[in-house]
Amino acid sequence: MAKCGVIALSFVCIFSLIISFVYCGEDRFFVEGKVYCDTCRAQFVTRVSEYMKGAQVKLECRNLESESLTYSNHATTDETGTYRLLVDGDHEEEACEVSLVKSSRADCDEMDKGAFAKPSAMVGLTQNNGLSKPVREASPLGFLKKTPLPECSEVLRELGFTRNGKLAD
Repeated sequence: MAKCGVIALSFVCIFSLIISFVYCGEDRFFVEGKVYCDTCRAQFVTRVSEYMKGAQVKLECRNLESESLTYSNHATTDETGTYRLLVDGDHEEEACEVSLVKSSRADCDEMDKGAFAKPSAMVGLTQNNGLSKPVREASPLGFLKKTPLPECSEVLRELGFTRNGKLAD
C-alpha cells in the first residue's frame, strides 16, 4: 500500500514539473485579444459590433532605443474573433504591440486613419510587472464597416452620443 502512495506522489510531482515547464516558464507568454467589425464606425465595441473569424493580426516588439524589430509573430482569429499568440522571451526593454493586418470581410476592412487613430494595442511582455499569469490580454481591435448599420443611431444615442460622435445634450 505504501508503495502505491510513493508511486502516486512521484507521478504528481513529475506531472507538476512538466506542466510548469510547458505553461509557466518565466520566458513564455500568451497574448490574447479579439478582433471585431465596428459596425457603427464608433471606434469602440458596441452592442451591435460583430467579432470576426479569420482576421489576421501581428505582434511586433521593438527595442526602445533603436526601434529595431526584435520579435514578431502572426495569428488568425477563431470563430469567436479571438486570437492567441505564443511569445518566447522576456521583452521588458521593448515596446510590443498587436496590430491589424488583414480583414476577413470585404464589407468591413477599413482601418481608421484619423489623427489619433492607431489600429494596434500595446501589451507588456515581462515578468517584472506584477502579473503572475503568463497570459496578457490586448485591447480589442476593430475594422470599420464601410456603411454603418441602420440601428447605429439608436446605439450611439443610448451611449450618450449623437450620430456624428459628439456628446448629446
